[in-house]
Amino acid sequence: MKLPARWILALATMTTATVAVATFTLIAAWPALAAETAAVPPDPDVLRWGFASAALAAGLAALGAGYAVAQVGTAALGALAEKPDLFGRVLVMVGLAEGIAIYGLIVSILILNRLG
Repeated sequence: MKLPARWILALATMTTATVAVATFTLIAAWPALAAETAAVPPDPDVLRWGFASAALAAGLAALGAGYAVAQVGTAALGALAEKPDLFGRVLVMVGLAEGIAIYGLIVSILILNRLG
């Protein structure tokens, strides 16, 4: 099943918007976290938005990686059926598509580390 170009554009736009929201949330929470001391607990709103942005970063990156692996994997199997000596190149392409999820996980860990 091949999605129309408008769906792919919509997924790319949503992924970009998610990264922008997560970045903005982290930057907006920075002054509140910088003023934090050991005796003062962090603001619950800052923690709530931080956890939400970390979850969105990991979740949407995993969805994007799943879609990318599905598309690349389908094309890879078709290419391997015709030319089995392309296995190494195909494996690299599937690995690059899976890297999207790893980047989302790293961003999520960075957000959680910033929350303290």
